[in-house]
Amino acid sequence: MELKEYTFTEKIDTRSGFGVGLAELGEKNPNVVALCADLTGSLKMNAFKDANPERFFQIGIAEANMMGIAAGMTIGGKIPFTGTFANFSTGRVYDQIRQSIAYSHKNVKICASHAGVTLGEDGATHQILEDLGLMKMLPGITVINTCDFEQTRKATHAIAAHNGPVYLRFGRPAVPNFTSDLPFEIGKGIVLQEGTDVTLVATGHLVWEALEAAKILHEQGISAEVINIHTIKPLDDALILQSAKKTGAVVSCEEHNYLGGLGESIAGVLATQHPTPQEFVATQDTFGESGTPAQLMEKYGLNTAAIVQKSQAVIARKA
Repeated sequence: MELKEYTFTEKIDTRSGFGVGLAELGEKNPNVVALCADLTGSLKMNAFKDANPERFFQIGIAEANMMGIAAGMTIGGKIPFTGTFANFSTGRVYDQIRQSIAYSHKNVKICASHAGVTLGEDGATHQILEDLGLMKMLPGITVINTCDFEQTRKATHAIAAHNGPVYLRFGRPAVPNFTSDLPFEIGKGIVLQEGTDVTLVATGHLVWEALEAAKILHEQGISAEVINIHTIKPLDDALILQSAKKTGAVVSCEEHNYLGGLGESIAGVLATQHPTPQEFVATQDTFGESGTPAQLMEKYGLNTAAIVQKSQAVIARKA
């Protein structure tokens, strides 16, 4: 099958896509408000703050209070976007999210940057690798993990229009921006490359790595189908099953612990509806450590080379 070529005009961090999207929402939707836990610059929320000072609330290092305040704001019809690091957006405030947002089904948009090991030098205390699992287990919360600047910008608009709590995860490093011409719809995966031998289901920073892996596999005579799953919950079961039935082998790719993440959700779909060999590109039940993003992605097997290796392994397991 012919290989589709993807190019990018620039490398830019996904958190900047959130910042631009939030600023655009500030211009068009007067009900959008923003709250931050002392990380306005890191979350790229300055443009919204400067244009809408009456709708921006600096809560300080009081993340639990921020979640409660955001939940309360929804009662008056506001659409609050909270911003802080992923670790502080989930693990530190899990009780508040569960009780005040998820259980009450409040229309809060929990926006989280600096997720995964690509946070880099800040180390294990900040590199949360459990957040997708934590959030997807809460009833009623939509969970989104975007792959580039443009997808993050579009997702920011989409979650504002969505009625209900959302967890939007993005990151710190500059990555290829290549989805400008692609649509974004909550809950709908995107087939980036059609293939017949193995399905690569990737999310977040691993999407571009999966495309690069598909090139290498193509040179080896292996046809890889690449699916961009930006919405972890609700998962696009139908698209994953359609591809798995065609290729007979699946590799899930994510910057997250293999326990609780995208791969586990895919495994559940396959086990109950169409048993298929699967390999996981994910961290193996471990914390991160300090290092550059590239060093850490290599050490923890979260790169193109790892996806190629897992693809070869899962193909060998086909019946």
